[in-house]
Amino acid sequence: MGILGKTYQAMTDEQLMLDVAKKNSKAFDELYARYAGRTVNYFHRMLWQEEETAQDFTQEIFLKIVQKPHLYQEGRPFKTWFFSIANNMCKNEYRRREVRKPTSHDMPLHAMGDTGNEAIAAVDNLKFNEQLKLALDELDEKKRAVFLLRFEQDLSIKEISEAMECSEGTVKSRLFYTLKMLNGKLKAYEGIGALLLALHLLNELL
Repeated sequence: MGILGKTYQAMTDEQLMLDVAKKNSKAFDELYARYAGRTVNYFHRMLWQEEETAQDFTQEIFLKIVQKPHLYQEGRPFKTWFFSIANNMCKNEYRRREVRKPTSHDMPLHAMGDTGNEAIAAVDNLKFNEQLKLALDELDEKKRAVFLLRFEQDLSIKEISEAMECSEGTVKSRLFYTLKMLNGKLKAYEGIGALLLALHLLNELL
């Protein structure tokens, strides 16, 4: 049982992190269960789709949490604090390697819905995903990170600004540029993916 008789599954991320600071291994296990998979996925997409690197970085970030839980400030949303660490780890890796390797981003578009016609949607989304992957390759790391944090990790504009330590206006600007560029490159595709991408552009920023 967690604080006030709650189960660990019922506790917030922030409550769990405070328990982690008290050396509570079960609280850590619950945070790991919530974030490990999505963290591997984030590092995989940000770090050249290298599976081993993504796994190593995931273990490293959780090791940081165990070794330096005092760095978490009570009252700060855990998710933004967590992804600020992940973002900084990526930036350090880019600097370490100096020259960025070619990347591939096979965006699943799980948040962008389907057409209701599975056969047509499958063909359309296959083509759309391939072009989206190529378009994302043209982005710099900051714009790619903003895109992934918003549409894959589901962080809000405010949360992304806190995680990346920049203004909300900067986040919106990067998203606007990215979505406008993607929409222009993918407008030839009349499937659901391109349509919803255009709608995201309008709903998010205009």
